[in-house]
Amino acid sequence: MTTTTLSSRSEQARTDQRLKITEIFTSIQGESDLSGWPTVFVRLTGCPLRCSWCDTPYSFHGGDWMQIDDIVDQARSARVRHVCVTGGEPLAQKRCLNLLTALCDAGFVVSLETSGALSVAEVDPRVVKVLDLKAPGSGEVGRNDWGNLDHLQAHDQIKLVLADRVDFDWALRQVEAHRLDRWQVLFSPVWGQLEPRQLAEWIVEARAHVRLQLQMHKYLWGEAQGR
Repeated sequence: MTTTTLSSRSEQARTDQRLKITEIFTSIQGESDLSGWPTVFVRLTGCPLRCSWCDTPYSFHGGDWMQIDDIVDQARSARVRHVCVTGGEPLAQKRCLNLLTALCDAGFVVSLETSGALSVAEVDPRVVKVLDLKAPGSGEVGRNDWGNLDHLQAHDQIKLVLADRVDFDWALRQVEAHRLDRWQVLFSPVWGQLEPRQLAEWIVEARAHVRLQLQMHKYLWGEAQGR
């Protein structure tokens, strides 16, 4: 085997460990059962969905290629225990699975924010999966892959972002039909569209076995990118 061939294969191996990254930053986790913890956020570029209320459309395009080892090193430099891999839709990049495993191997508490439209079957079992199921108001309700429920563990969570009463009633039906309360279920209002107090009142009136979730980071910093 020639030196040129070996060099070519080595370069290919490095390329195979790259991901396109929109941003990496340290902030307070504002969502999920891990809210409140200082957390490194690794936001991957790209998403096949176009939710009507998406608050990170800047992650759909652009970004920079980074080696997985370099991403892990940057997370280590933040000196916090928690890492959240998000997007966009992080699982749209297949090597996201390698990143999740590498972060777990490095000793981090790792969470994954995913739309539920792509399979989570091969996600490292140490990862806390936050499955963001899409209600009708998102415009992407048809993209929910209900087969993902078969791959959730006790520590995983289900989030539903709700725009109005139609979304709320739909979400209650899904909780019952799919027995979603086998996991922690988080109901979250669309920022600037559904008043949190209104959603809280609906939850109490329905005696729903769900948890109200507000986006803590937005109350702290508004909609600033990198927060």
